[in-house]
Formats: sequence, structure tokens, C-alpha cells
Amino acid sequence: MKRSEKYEIISSLTEQINLSTHFYLTDIEGLNADKTSNLRRLCNKQQVELVVVKNTLLRKALEASNKNAEELYDVLKGNTSVMFCENANTPAKLIKDFKKKNKMPILKGAYVQESVYVGENQLDVLVSIKSKNELLGEVIGLLQSPIKNVLGGLQSGGNIIHGVLKTLGERE
Repeated sequence: MKRSEKYEIISSLTEQINLSTHFYLTDIEGLNADKTSNLRRLCNKQQVELVVVKNTLLRKALEASNKNAEELYDVLKGNTSVMFCENANTPAKLIKDFKKKNKMPILKGAYVQESVYVGENQLDVLVSIKSKNELLGEVIGLLQSPIKNVLGGLQSGGNIIHGVLKTLGERE
């Protein structure tokens, strides 16, 4: 590979890393062509971009990026593929589901919500991370609950006051 080609790949990877809010590093070396294409199809359906890269090029791209991901340098050994995504837990769920039928992919590390996760043992933690939409839904639900209680109290209080005034009006 020529130096200019390497530079293009590094700059392209750096741009993808900078644009992506989350990315996962995995090992898919043990998958045959059929299983690899199945994994790629699943990734495409879930809007996850799967890219197989050379470790040295990926390291240079990580170094050139604006992400603080030095902890991931140690996992750049053997076969490495990168899963770029917009939803924090989608690749983790995808990996976990795909591993039910296969032994791969193996999670090497992840950069999620400005935090670094290293090792296969972090997969369950990454699956449990909530997406932005899920968090917004919970916050809205929490904010609506007190408002509903206040409105309910005001409505029932209004009925009580109306009843008292009606009773007082009937006494005369």
C-alpha cells in the first residue's frame, strides 16, 4: 500500500471518528464469509457502519481525532473492525444477539458517550446504556407526573369549593 493511500485511509477514519458519537472495536476474525455478510446486513439494518481496518492505521486515526481514546490503543491487536453508530447501545445489543448463534464478534473496546470501555466483560454494561430518546422519554414522564398531580388536586379542589358555595347558597 502506498503512503498516499495510507494517508487517505487515516484521514477518512479520522473524519468518521470525529463525526461519530460512539464507536465499538470488535474482533470478527473467526467468522466465515457467510456469517460476516449476515453481520454486515444486521449492521446495515440497525444503521451501524462496520469497517475492517488495520490496527496501525486506526491508531493513527485515533491519535489524530479529537476523541480522548488512548485507553483503546492496547486493544489494537489481531483483527479489528470498527462499528460506527449514532445510538449508544445499538452495537452492544447487536453483538449480544449475534453471539447467541456464533462465538463472534468479540468486543475489544468501545467509545460511548465520551467514556472508554475495554473488554468483553463490558458488553452487558453497554447494552444497558440508554439512548438519548429513551432518556428524554423518562425525563418527560418524570416531569409530567407532578404536573398531573397538581392539576388533579386543583380539579378536585374546585369541585369541593363549588359544592361548599352551592350548599351555602341553598341555606339562604
